[in-house]
Amino acid sequence: MSGTALVLGGGGPVGGAWMVGVLAGLAEAGVELGRADVVIGTSAGAIFGTRLLHGESPRELYERQLVGEDRIDLKVSAAQTFRFLWAACGSRDSRRSAQRLGRAALAATTPAESEVLDTVRALLGGEQPWPERALRIASVDAETGEVETFGPESSLTLVEAVAASCAVPLVWPPASAAGRRWIDGGCRSAGNVHLARGHQRVVAVVPIPSAPGPHPSARQEADELAAGGVSVALLTPDSAARRAMGRDMTADNRRPNAARAGHAQATSLAQTVADVLHG
Repeated sequence: MSGTALVLGGGGPVGGAWMVGVLAGLAEAGVELGRADVVIGTSAGAIFGTRLLHGESPRELYERQLVGEDRIDLKVSAAQTFRFLWAACGSRDSRRSAQRLGRAALAATTPAESEVLDTVRALLGGEQPWPERALRIASVDAETGEVETFGPESSLTLVEAVAASCAVPLVWPPASAAGRRWIDGGCRSAGNVHLARGHQRVVAVVPIPSAPGPHPSARQEADELAAGGVSVALLTPDSAARRAMGRDMTADNRRPNAARAGHAQATSLAQTVADVLHG
């Protein structure tokens, strides 16, 4: 094992705001996570991990949340939520649960893929190349239910990879890339902490500790890594952050307070994270 991995989980606009607050709070306390040997991003984590490696500072990302920038207009109906949960929870097997979500996503009426690509492209600041430093972006094959990661060696552009990771079933269309269809990388694990296997030190910032359905939680994945000798710091929302975030991860008006809650939480955890990075 070698090196340090920064894992950034999914969580929608609100969870992403909390995550950015955590990154900014840690950076101000002297813990610079952007220097990790690899960044592993899922959904919102793919967006902000990409931007971090392209030179935006945690403080810049944080301040944009406070003033309402980086807005994503996700309109999720009660019917979509019900269909998502019905698909995700209709099997006791993790892969089959993801396959059910994939089938539901492929059959759903959603915006055009081109609209999603335009949204992701705007969030990334344009048609960005893959960053020079290691970035892995997680997505789930809509047909097989398997988690895969993309990097610069893949046939996908960076925008395509991030769009695939952000393709929330029933809300955004499955992304078409490499001759396959892809859904949100958090469908089997909201954090994908297990993807950091092989690294000696792991810091995971995961807004949603457990994905709906029969999937391992971020804590379970972190514990498995720790049992194998990995030094792990897992950061998930505390009670104050959960109150600030609320239950609707698409509620735009929640983003500023969620970001502030993440910033406050990070201040109290900075030493713990530093111990993992440098211990």
